Amino acid sequence: MMIQIEKFHAGSFRKGIQYQYFMPEKLNDIWRWNSPELNELIERAAIRLGELNSFSRFVPNTDLFIRIHVTKEAVLSSRIEGTQTSMNEALLPESEIQPEKRNDWKEVANYIKAMNHAIAEMERLPLSGRLLKQTHRILLDEARGKYKMPGEYRSSQNWIGGLSLADATFIPPHHDFVPELMGDLEQFLHNKDIHLPDIVRIAIAHYQFETIHPFLDGNGRIGRLLITFYLVSRGIIEKPLLYLSTFFEDNRGLYYDNLTRVRTHNDMLQWLKYFLVGVERTASRAVSTLQEVLSLKQEYETLVGQKFGRRTHSGLRLLHSLLQNPVMRVEDAAVATGLSYKSANELVEKMIASGMLAEITGQSRNRIFVLERYLNAFTR
Repeated sequence: MMIQIEKFHAGSFRKGIQYQYFMPEKLNDIWRWNSPELNELIERAAIRLGELNSFSRFVPNTDLFIRIHVTKEAVLSSRIEGTQTSMNEALLPESEIQPEKRNDWKEVANYIKAMNHAIAEMERLPLSGRLLKQTHRILLDEARGKYKMPGEYRSSQNWIGGLSLADATFIPPHHDFVPELMGDLEQFLHNKDIHLPDIVRIAIAHYQFETIHPFLDGNGRIGRLLITFYLVSRGIIEKPLLYLSTFFEDNRGLYYDNLTRVRTHNDMLQWLKYFLVGVERTASRAVSTLQEVLSLKQEYETLVGQKFGRRTHSGLRLLHSLLQNPVMRVEDAAVATGLSYKSANELVEKMIASGMLAEITGQSRNRIFVLERYLNAFTR
C-alpha cells in the first residue's frame, strides 16, 4: 500500500446516535507526492531549522533564554484556547496574580510545567501515548479541565464548536476507536520503514492528532506540544526553541481552515504547505529573537561593568537572574544576589537609573520591576 498526497483520502463520516462522527484513515504507510513546490518548501524549512539548531548549539548561554521562550509559547498556545494571561503575569508567582485571573494563570503555569516534564522524560521514555498522557495530566492539574479525565484518553464523545453534538462544527471519531487510532499514530511517528522528512511526518501527525482529539480537554495544547516534542526527540532541534503557536495565533482562522480542509476536501497538500511555511517563518523569527536578546545581554553586561563599580559582581548576578525571569520584586532581587533587602533595593534603583529595569505597577509599595527591552524582544 502507498498514500499519494495529491490523492489523499482523509476518512469518512459514520453514523452515531443522532449525529455523525468523522473516522480518519490510518497513517502508518508509505507516503509519496509529485509536488515540486512541496519539495521546495521542505528544503527552505529544513534550512531555517538547521540555522536555529546551530544557534542553540554554538551560542553560549542559550539556556538562559529558554525559560522565556517556553513562557511565551505557553501564553500564546493557551491564548488560542481562550486563556488571557500576559507575559508579565505568567512570569509572576501566583500570589501576585489577581484572584479573578488565577485560573488563566494556572493554565499557563501548567503548560510550562507539562512541557518541561515531557522534555526531561524524553531522555528515558520514547515519544508515546504514555508520555502524552503524563503531559496531559500535568496540563489539567487543578485547572479548569481537572474533571475531564486528566491523563486518560476520553471514554465519551466530544465535539468542536457549537453547544452540543447537534450543532457541532466537527465531531471527532467515536471514543471506542481512540486507542486504535492513537496506536497507529504512534507507529507512524516511529516507523523507520517510512522514509519521510521529519517536518512532513510531524505535520501529518499534528493534523491526525487534532482530528482524533483523544482527550476531553487540552487537545489543542497537547497537539502543538507534540510538534516540539517530536523535533527534539529526533534531534532536529537540540533545545526546545521552536514553537508554532505564534504562527497559528497570528491568523487563527487560517489554522483551523487548513485543518478542516483536509477533512472536507482531502487536501493534505495545502495543510503541508501551510505548516512548512510556518516552520520556516517561526524558525527564522526564533533566530532573530535570540540574536537580539544575546546582543542585549552583552550590552547590559558591559553597562554593569562600566557603571556599577564595587557592585559589579552583585549587578551581574542580578542581571543573569533577570535573563531567566525578567519580572521580579526587590525581595526576589535579594534572594538572587544574597544581599539584604536594603542593598538589593539600592541595586534595583541603580538598574532603573541605568535604563535597564522599569517599574510596572506605579505603586510605592509591592513594586514589580521588568527588564523591559529584553522581555519586549520576545513578545514583539
